[in-house]
Amino acid sequence: MIRILLTAVCCCGVSALLGHFLLPVLRALKAGQSVRSIGPTWHNNKAGTPLMMGLMFIGGTLICLLVNLAIGMTDYTPFYVYALAFCFGAVGFLDDYCKVKKKRDMGLTAIQKSLLQMAVSAVFLYVLYREGVLTCDLYIPFWGVRFYIHPALFVLFAMFVIVGTVNAVNLTDGLDGLAGGTSMIAMLAMAAMAFLHGDVNLSIFCTACAGACLGFLWFNCYPASIFMGDTGSLFMGGVVCGLAFALDIPLVLIFAGFVYIVETLSVILQVGYFKATHGKRLFKMAPIHHHFEMSGWKEEKIVLTFASVSAIMCLVAWLSISSLTR
Repeated sequence: MIRILLTAVCCCGVSALLGHFLLPVLRALKAGQSVRSIGPTWHNNKAGTPLMMGLMFIGGTLICLLVNLAIGMTDYTPFYVYALAFCFGAVGFLDDYCKVKKKRDMGLTAIQKSLLQMAVSAVFLYVLYREGVLTCDLYIPFWGVRFYIHPALFVLFAMFVIVGTVNAVNLTDGLDGLAGGTSMIAMLAMAAMAFLHGDVNLSIFCTACAGACLGFLWFNCYPASIFMGDTGSLFMGGVVCGLAFALDIPLVLIFAGFVYIVETLSVILQVGYFKATHGKRLFKMAPIHHHFEMSGWKEEKIVLTFASVSAIMCLVAWLSISSLTR
């Protein structure tokens, strides 16, 4: 337990320190955010805020993970999860680079990102399956039972969940501290789940990621002086869903990733309703955090509310697997 807590504290410090050195570099490179033309007009003052600062918690997590390896970590599963998240972060970095280089609010095309993400997911699932970490038995939360699924169907399901979760976190990254705060809570929940079932190494990795998020939030809380960009949001999404599959409990994401799901559903419902009604809108703006903004809520209130909901649902997630034996 002491090692877990020390890892979280150290990773927070390392991440914040990296941010301190990265911030002037990105400012000098003029690697700033371009505000989307279809977004809320009051976000225009955020244009130029340094982007790609997800690099600080990507680097901070790696440093702490390597230190733990040097002092006795023998299980490589955390490195598989990190590799998945790193690859997603690399896709996000390419997207952010295109935005900065071309000075536009959109980077890679949806097809380009989807193909890269599916390829990364497939490799990750193969490695976990080969190492015996992942099975094709799907654990049903609360029921305490597992159902065998044909490997081909399981891979398709798993790729859908991974790519969907990663992009859902990306959608959630729309307000100062929102994606970072909810992801930190989800990672702490994953740490508790891993610790409950005796997987200390994964628990250490989870708390390292949570600590890195906290270091990032020091700069990203309202009013944010930095943004994580797709570099950070895709990395965070990769960590959260990678941990769920590394623990072999992917359906727990229904609860631990509840906020991400709601954000994604709000976009799907908005688009569907808009097309079905020939121009009418279900929400004032999607994702749903913008709907609350346009309803008069302040950013801080929205972030606090969403984080509270995330914490409650993460507790539900923990309770849903409390009877699981590995």
